[in-house]
Amino acid sequence: MEGLALTPDDAWSVHSVAHVYEMKAEVDKGLIFMESREKDWQGSDMLASHNYWHWALYFIEREQYEAALQIYDSQVFKRSKASGAMLDIVDACSMLCRLEMEGVCVKDRWRELLQITQPHTDDHVTLFNDLHFLMVSLGANEPGASQRLLEGLQELAKEPGDNQQHQLARTVGIPMCQAMMEYNQGNYSQAVALLHPLRYRMVDIGGSDAQRDLFNQLLIHAAMKSENKRHQKLGRCLVVERDAVRPNSPLTHRLMQKALALHD
Repeated sequence: MEGLALTPDDAWSVHSVAHVYEMKAEVDKGLIFMESREKDWQGSDMLASHNYWHWALYFIEREQYEAALQIYDSQVFKRSKASGAMLDIVDACSMLCRLEMEGVCVKDRWRELLQITQPHTDDHVTLFNDLHFLMVSLGANEPGASQRLLEGLQELAKEPGDNQQHQLARTVGIPMCQAMMEYNQGNYSQAVALLHPLRYRMVDIGGSDAQRDLFNQLLIHAAMKSENKRHQKLGRCLVVERDAVRPNSPLTHRLMQKALALHD
């Protein structure tokens, strides 16, 4: 905030404050802050789209899905298509996945986003990017693209040497991709079996806590949807843990209600 007092159009300072409000689940403060500062940061070349993404997270927390979709359509998707920047693209992927887990139908948007991500299926620059591209091919119901991405990672994992991304593909990337594919097919128990052992390794894929939270949510949803009673108990434990870390989060409270319904 001191930085913004000195340089009001510093998009990085806006970004830092947005992270604090997100991690503390201070949703109302986040919404007021982002709106009040929009004119200062919306012209930033690198961070504008990402700051809009942060803004949309608060709307998703509040179940204001139309407001989140408006940001996606007018800013995040539009900017990712224009820039081709990986940060913009992965934010678009993440937003649709979060909305879909909330029960929002985004099928047509998956198809549009696939036109941007599909040319990068064979890039394999970072595992973080690959996981987001996989979200899109799964969401758009393109099993061929999904399988191609997984097989590409499997080939990289076979290569000798100490390349960090290749090692990550072996230990984290492939099982995470397989878990996402299992979840997409409704095999929730198998998704939990693959994801749960990796929950403390997910930090290795890169990105921020806010970005990686998507995979925490995926594990919770998979656990609660699993027919395995132990997985359902795990889901409840994960939600309680989440509530302790992010008190007063509306999204966490919604998950808690689902967990309690399973218990009943």
